[in-house]
Amino acid sequence: MNKPRLKTPPGACDTHMHFYNAKYPEAPTSPFYPSDVSVGDYRKIQKRLGLERVVVVQPSTYGLDNECNLAAMAELGANARGVMLANQDTSDEELQRLSDLGVCGIRFHMLPGGALPWEILEEMAARVHNFGWHVQLQMNGHEFPDRIEMLKRLPGNLVVDHVGRFMDPVAVDHETFKTLLGLVEDGKCWVKLSAPYESSVDGPPKFKDVAVLARALVKAAPERMLWASNWPHPNQKVRYDEADLLDTLLDWADDDATRNRILADNPAELYGF
Repeated sequence: MNKPRLKTPPGACDTHMHFYNAKYPEAPTSPFYPSDVSVGDYRKIQKRLGLERVVVVQPSTYGLDNECNLAAMAELGANARGVMLANQDTSDEELQRLSDLGVCGIRFHMLPGGALPWEILEEMAARVHNFGWHVQLQMNGHEFPDRIEMLKRLPGNLVVDHVGRFMDPVAVDHETFKTLLGLVEDGKCWVKLSAPYESSVDGPPKFKDVAVLARALVKAAPERMLWASNWPHPNQKVRYDEADLLDTLLDWADDDATRNRILADNPAELYGF
């Protein structure tokens, strides 16, 4: 695979990726099961891209059973943080255990296969806020106007996946994107500049329809933008090169200072590195 043209700064962080291991049971709600990938596999990605830190995100494959990705976090060590799942039946003792292991966010995946419903989002956001966690949200961006009042009520930080995942992408002056932009400008919403292939109609290498949204978000709040690989690109039939995905920042952000902020400073602040 290629090496990126972008030179990453010290402390560069991949804020969204997953691990899979067949020895852990697949959840009944799982939409698919990708091939197994290990910490050793991921370390090769880190070395090739020049990444030091990582945020391991619980995939929908395992539902509420976080153990596969917690084990990978432990193997990765102090440079790893986690975003995992919990619900009303999760005790405060378990939330504390997860916090002690480096978990700092709860994931709500509001697409097919997600294990947590909208109905518990506010309750769980309030509970995990007591442990210093944020809410990570993946949804079809076209729903933002319908969910905006709830999202504004959340007590802590909100992290939105994959450039808002507008399926299909919209213009920057569209109501749905302006709703996300308003959330970002309010000061508690962060966005991952990641996985443009999940929503782009134009496709690689430029993902032009997603790129215009990414550039608008970076312009609005460079201090709350993040980058992620979404490795190993679950449920994708095309093999995307992570170097090319990292190099999207050469187009989406105008200068090295902004790119370094997105890759290192911002994730250090949000995830407590």
